[in-house]
Amino acid sequence: MSTDEHGLAMTGASAAATRHYDRAIDELLHFRSEVDAETDAALADSPGFPMANVLAAYLGLLTTEAAEARTARDRFDAFRRQADESSLLPRERAHVAAVRTLLDGDLPACGALLAEITTAHPRDAVALAAGHQLDFFTGDARALRDRVGGALTAWHEDDPHFGHLLGMYAFGLEEAGHYDRSEEVGLRAVELNRRDVWGIHAVVHTYEMQGRFGEGVRYLDARLDDWSTGTFFNVHTWWHYALYALEAGDVERALAVHDAVLGGGRTSMELLDAAALLWRLLLEGSDQHERWQALADAWPPLVAEPFYAFNDMHAVMSYVGAGRIGEAETLIASREAYTLESRPGVANVAMTLRVGLPVCRALVAYGRGDFGTAVDLLYPIRHRVNEFGGSHAQRDAVQKTLLEAALRGGRHEVARVLVSERVSVRPCSPFNWLKHAALADRLGDHATAATARQKATTLIATA
Repeated sequence: MSTDEHGLAMTGASAAATRHYDRAIDELLHFRSEVDAETDAALADSPGFPMANVLAAYLGLLTTEAAEARTARDRFDAFRRQADESSLLPRERAHVAAVRTLLDGDLPACGALLAEITTAHPRDAVALAAGHQLDFFTGDARALRDRVGGALTAWHEDDPHFGHLLGMYAFGLEEAGHYDRSEEVGLRAVELNRRDVWGIHAVVHTYEMQGRFGEGVRYLDARLDDWSTGTFFNVHTWWHYALYALEAGDVERALAVHDAVLGGGRTSMELLDAAALLWRLLLEGSDQHERWQALADAWPPLVAEPFYAFNDMHAVMSYVGAGRIGEAETLIASREAYTLESRPGVANVAMTLRVGLPVCRALVAYGRGDFGTAVDLLYPIRHRVNEFGGSHAQRDAVQKTLLEAALRGGRHEVARVLVSERVSVRPCSPFNWLKHAALADRLGDHATAATARQKATTLIATA
């Protein structure tokens, strides 16, 4: 019997394996690639170490990539064949059950089991981290907030990972709309650990949602060395940097970020950032044909089989952006067939049916210039897009597509509703006022258009 850094009992681990496991948790919370090496080292020393096997499974399954998930399944199945599960501690058995539901594709059930673990063991960093990612993948903002919030009082400021929990909590607060509290908690997280990239990310999201794009750039510039390289997350944070540039109307700067960082992505989580940036430019009429071609070339092996509808959407964006509509339609047909198969409990089926397919079909319609069809597909689902995961900032690409399709397709009543919603919620966004101006021009109300454009100009100048 051994204990981890947070005082939780574990079986099957030597002293050396325990040290590697503790280091793996630290690397995980820092989003550093060394988490894999430390986990492998723990298993090399103690192959039957239950919590290291559980951690390895979570690491593979939460990549959102089918190939990584298959490898994780094979490794975990091999562990279970050798393990005497009756000898495991209750917490370890609960984790094994959670991994099994995740292997079955039932993300909400896995999240619920992990919540039970953290109720009994609020200092279980693995359960909190894995559950937090699942809440993100399922778009459950309340769980993103409360899973970590419900454990915080069991931790203390002198705990080495307390700051990381604050970073996670700050992101949950932001996604649940508590922006003032999110900023406060996120800044405290980064104060405790300046390299807490998830905490930095939470602050960046908060500034994004409040339209504080100038402040966001200054915040990131001031701590460039803390987030810009060396983690799984630096590409995504650069994407946020590029979004700030777009909000300020600085397309050249956004493309410089793409070419220096985003365009070299190879994983789904990196490619979708590049696609999401280029798609926003496409909506504004910017032709990035060569960049789209490179991106479209990278997607096929990653979406050869259904796994996560959110990734599928970004692959379709890439195909449409590159003018390769046939490849987009092939992917859509594959997902349509997938949803007809009997797959009880697989969360991605519902994600694909309820959100993924309508969005992908709408992207193809938009690419063909069939703006009315794009509106008809997106408008009915616009309030449930969260069901296939991602953040508010990421899903805004769908909402912007709907708005632009309504403007271009002459659906002025729909466009008026969408513009009114946007400027009412975020009057601090130049983009929203520019779209208000675009609609007013289409309606012949040029005085209103001029006023809206002036508001956008003032916001950019004073950012």
